[in-house]
Amino acid sequence: MKTLLLIRHAKSSWDHSILSDFDRPLNERGKQDAPIAAKILRDKKINIDAFVSSPAKRAKKTAEIFLKEYDKKEKYLTLIPSLYEASTAEFYQVVEKLEDKYDSVALFSHNPGITDFINSLGCNPIYDMPTCAVYGLEINTKHWKAFKDSKKKFLFLDYPKKEQ
Repeated sequence: MKTLLLIRHAKSSWDHSILSDFDRPLNERGKQDAPIAAKILRDKKINIDAFVSSPAKRAKKTAEIFLKEYDKKEKYLTLIPSLYEASTAEFYQVVEKLEDKYDSVALFSHNPGITDFINSLGCNPIYDMPTCAVYGLEINTKHWKAFKDSKKKFLFLDYPKKEQ
């Protein structure tokens, strides 16, 4: 069994119109929500073996906050450029290339791609992935390369605003 945690980056700032979309940072709410979301996972007793993120500033920062909450070093974070503006096919490619030694992976990315990917999985579709939301699923496989054709079970959808 494998566990995949799909996480949309925390709320980002639109204060600096000069910045490219890729370089937008987290806003204050995002900086507050990310540790809350990580704590929600920890309270569920979910271990994370690897953290995989889009290199965009807001996604990377969200992943780094999760790393800190999990007391993990930066070496556990892998940045994958294709996760920025990823299509459903690109999400599948990233997941299917994960190393089998990882049983539980947290993947940080963006809308609309992450919502589209979730809705392609065939278990518990959603309308829109909220910022800093975590969508957890269990995959009945020993090998990530078999992800697409493996049976998937929805575990939960959680996010900081839901907890308030």
